[in-house]
Amino acid sequence: MTLPTLLRQVKEVRPRLRDDMPLVLMGYLNPMICYGIERLFSDCKDAGIDAIIVPDLPFDEYIDVFQTLCRQYDLPMIMLVTPETEPERIRLIDRECDGFIYMVSSASTTGVRDGFDSTQERYFREISEMNLSHPRMIGFGVSNPSTFRMACDYASGAIVGSLFIKYLASESSPRAAVERLLASLGR
Repeated sequence: MTLPTLLRQVKEVRPRLRDDMPLVLMGYLNPMICYGIERLFSDCKDAGIDAIIVPDLPFDEYIDVFQTLCRQYDLPMIMLVTPETEPERIRLIDRECDGFIYMVSSASTTGVRDGFDSTQERYFREISEMNLSHPRMIGFGVSNPSTFRMACDYASGAIVGSLFIKYLASESSPRAAVERLLASLGR
């Protein structure tokens, strides 16, 4: 997979999706730099991308370089926060970014989990009580009705990645994978 291939595929698929279905590009900074940052923003907008997540983008670099491009191309940068992120930093992200806040559920890797523990629930509650201006989505470990419900109880929604990729690999079509995912989450 390459960025040009991905953007071409998104551009082909975008007209067949509902208008209210956002598409978020998630990737690492180095391939984006190699592609060309302003070119990337222009091509993302042209393809129908609605927001961008760059997990390894330093916040200062976002402020110095990316924030202007995000606003120029109307492509919000989604920033991640973790249980280790200081409240002051979370408030800064809320103030300076225009997209939702991606709450990483734990400091471990992503993947399927049985449930969230009391430490994670306390983290969700503390962030919820901050009354941030942007919506929050919880990801990493959302993989069953229990984790999905808890994420939705403390945020605007949930991000389900690993389980969806697993279903994409095992089902006959993307539609079948989506249907299986929704059923497995109790939807």
